[in-house]
Amino acid sequence: MDAPLPLRTEFLFRMSLTVGAPQAVGPSRGTDLRVVPVTGGTVSGPRLTAEVLPGPAGDWLRVEPDGTTHLDVRLTLRASGGALVYCHYTGLRAGPPEVLARLGRGEAVAPEDYYFRTALHFETGAPDLAWLTRILAVGVGQRLPQGPVYDVYGVM
Repeated sequence: MDAPLPLRTEFLFRMSLTVGAPQAVGPSRGTDLRVVPVTGGTVSGPRLTAEVLPGPAGDWLRVEPDGTTHLDVRLTLRASGGALVYCHYTGLRAGPPEVLARLGRGEAVAPEDYYFRTALHFETGAPDLAWLTRILAVGVGQRLPQGPVYDVYGVM
């Protein structure tokens, strides 16, 4: 068997979000559906600096009975040069029940105590940011009391 092809990544930016109170839709398709408004945030890093615009922005969050969380997030970013970037990501947060319960109560939990990963896709009409539309990006997340934070890497 040939050696596997290498997977290279490049750190793009850190994205920090602020969120509002979840809107509990309730049980749906075997999960607990919550809509979490994203109220703002920042993107800062070597490849992109932007602000996260408040609404329409949110996370259509599905929580399984064991606490595993599936994210479906849609945001608009305003890059430092003024261009708009649509960001859509899906993700997964999972871990031991006691850790997920602490996160659910809004407590600070060390990021190595749970799994939190996202897959990000971007759209923009800005020529200088068109590179975003031609990459896949992954995020390593942590859930802080004020909102989620992601270190985002491009898969090269």
